[in-house]
Amino acid sequence: MYSYETSKALFERAQHSIPGGVNSPVRAFKSVGGTPLFIKKAKGAYLYDEDGNQYIDYIASWGPLILGHAYEPVVKAIQEQATYSTSYGAPTELEIKMAELIKSLVPNVDLIRMVSSGTEACMSALRVARGYTGRNKFIKFEGCYHGHADSFLVKAGSGVATFNIQTVPGVTAAIANDTLTCAYNDLEAVKRLVAEHPNEIAAIIVEPVAGNMGCILPQPGFLEGLRQICDEEKIVLIFDEVMTGFRLALGGAQERLGINADLVTYGKVIGAGMPVGAFGGKREIMEVVAPLGNVYQAGTLSGNPIAMIAGYTLLSELKNHPSLLQELDTKTKYLKDGLDKVLSEWGHPYTINHFGSMISVHFSNKPVTDFASAAACDIELFKKFFHAMLQRGVYLPPSAFESWFLNNALSYEDLDKTIEAVRESLKTIS
Repeated sequence: MYSYETSKALFERAQHSIPGGVNSPVRAFKSVGGTPLFIKKAKGAYLYDEDGNQYIDYIASWGPLILGHAYEPVVKAIQEQATYSTSYGAPTELEIKMAELIKSLVPNVDLIRMVSSGTEACMSALRVARGYTGRNKFIKFEGCYHGHADSFLVKAGSGVATFNIQTVPGVTAAIANDTLTCAYNDLEAVKRLVAEHPNEIAAIIVEPVAGNMGCILPQPGFLEGLRQICDEEKIVLIFDEVMTGFRLALGGAQERLGINADLVTYGKVIGAGMPVGAFGGKREIMEVVAPLGNVYQAGTLSGNPIAMIAGYTLLSELKNHPSLLQELDTKTKYLKDGLDKVLSEWGHPYTINHFGSMISVHFSNKPVTDFASAAACDIELFKKFFHAMLQRGVYLPPSAFESWFLNNALSYEDLDKTIEAVRESLKTIS
């Protein structure tokens, strides 16, 4: 049995100085119960907590650590860059190289602006869309999470879903009125909203493959339909690729699915896990951004050299060794097949959603295609499953509303151990 005494003591101490004892709500384990683990270090595919327990990690810092923790080339690059200083507040050649690298990987990105988080990237992309179109309203999808900017917290997924907060205090009615929501994968609902608000909608923002209500795949024709609507109605289509960018393919979900957005947002993946983000897209749209245009966006630490060198090193590795992403996809398929076998023998209803190196297990007897079907799953059973897996050295996202993210440091031995841990865990929760 794993002991968590040190983590318990740290959590108690943290609550005296940090709201809820954590700096991001999903870390609090409120969705699954128990005490959050306090991590001391990580290497490759493994996490180590303050009690000395080792875990196989299926979070990968919520996606960006595609090649695993403390990846040596990234660590060395950060160490070298830090000797020059951690920040300048002035332009660097490294920012240009990073922008050029992203453009080389994502053909429909003409211009890109660095920011400091995925939230900031999505917030800024929406502002740009509004400035470009002269319209105020936008459409988002229930269960999709685009960060905690006010506009996006109307029927958001992930953390707010975990805490059952679908109407967020502090978000004004005026902001909520400009936020139009539809069920994910419901193209007809989008058409109705567009018809009800002619020439008022600036943007449609979507996770092309959702990761904040579990891994939810776009149904055939859904994204294609959004693209057509946006073309016909002069609406800016924004793909939130904070989770999918450079993971599903070098060009992200756009490349994998063969659909180009007008604007795309990225998060910590372009900093190899450092706090960073970016938004970019078509030249004619991005040219409205200050100082070129009059849509203001700024950030003292945008293009921070430590984050830039970390992300540049990681993305260069992926570009120079394209087989790495294929290896990761193959490992994920191996895990999916193993989970399928074990869960089918269990005899209880389940469904597995899987795309590339994203995967999620839902205890449901129906397909999980949107937030409503994700919320209808057996959440109580997931709580038991989570803790049973934790006791067997497997660290899953502490919420039924999160995708698992694999990293390529995972060995097939790790995957086999995980599959066996599932088999043993199911015996204890039946």
